[in-house]
Amino acid sequence: MKKFIFLFSIHVLLIGCAEKKVEMSSINPENWSKRQVSLQPKDSLEHGKSYLSIYSQIYSSSEHKTHNLTAMVSLRNTSEKDTIYLLKAEYFDTHGTSVRTYFNHPIYLAPLETTEIIIDEHDIEGGTGSNFIIEWKIPKDCPEPLFEGIMNSTVGQQGLSFTTQSRRIQ
Repeated sequence: MKKFIFLFSIHVLLIGCAEKKVEMSSINPENWSKRQVSLQPKDSLEHGKSYLSIYSQIYSSSEHKTHNLTAMVSLRNTSEKDTIYLLKAEYFDTHGTSVRTYFNHPIYLAPLETTEIIIDEHDIEGGTGSNFIIEWKIPKDCPEPLFEGIMNSTVGQQGLSFTTQSRRIQ
């Protein structure tokens, strides 16, 4: 009976310590499908593409030591009256290799609406020079969307945060 209790205790301990699957973004992909819309191929919307630098890691002390960061990609509709459409948000690593695509179908942002993509601190696939390419469509005479990166980390009582802004590339 003692052996059974001992083995049962070890089994419970091992199950409790089992490694859990870590989610690579706290934004559930199902959220994107809730925003999905259909656009007509021959619409009158202006097409654009923006580049946004993101840092999932930065160098600390030397080129041989890095510090992990949480990164938030803020996707903002700056129009007070028009809905805009984001077609694709693709995440690339330091070497320009695609890491993942967060959505690859049109989603909408209502006037002045914001949504986010979160790169968790433990997700270091992007490295020190990661970036996003975001494709979008807007109505004629509508202000362009604003995409910002907000990176932060807290260790003990020390905090680090900084921002980046996108640049239109097409």
